[in-house]
Amino acid sequence: MGKGRLEAFSDGVIAIIITIMVLEFKVPAEATWPALLALLPHVLIYALSFIYVGIYWSNHHHMFHVVRTVSGGILWANLHLLFWLSLLPFASAWMGEHYRESLPVGIYGGLLMMCGVAYSILVRLLLRHEGPGSVLARAIGSDFKGNASVVAYLVAILASPFLPWLSLAIYALVAASWRVPDRRIERAIN
Repeated sequence: MGKGRLEAFSDGVIAIIITIMVLEFKVPAEATWPALLALLPHVLIYALSFIYVGIYWSNHHHMFHVVRTVSGGILWANLHLLFWLSLLPFASAWMGEHYRESLPVGIYGGLLMMCGVAYSILVRLLLRHEGPGSVLARAIGSDFKGNASVVAYLVAILASPFLPWLSLAIYALVAASWRVPDRRIERAIN
């Protein structure tokens, strides 16, 4: 079956996720710099989550650019990814309130890890569907960066009860490693 509806639905859900995240901001009770500065952790967590959603959207877009068709299993794998991404507004808001506490920081990492696992499942199903000689198969290769990201999330989750700030740093470093859209697909097309 065609891929157009999957792409359109995914774009819509991702746009809603970003909208919900920004709606979580609360207006400061006072019109002062200290009241505004108190929102800084929320803004930083929002920015990190926005970047993560953007990374998934960009790589999803690149990946589906070279995919010809999809199957029912791929539709469900895509919904699985969107499910985990849809929890980012909740986790971002919670961590914005409690960024120094291990449980929200660890839960945020668990959510990032599940997004990574869900994306990996989607990639594997697409690779199987498209075949070993496809542009996607040539581009993805061993997916070292994707697998390394999931391992980094696991390390951050394990560190969160002891060093929540280290976990936050790992989340930021993983996002930074994906700052440039995945060029593997562009190189495989050219």
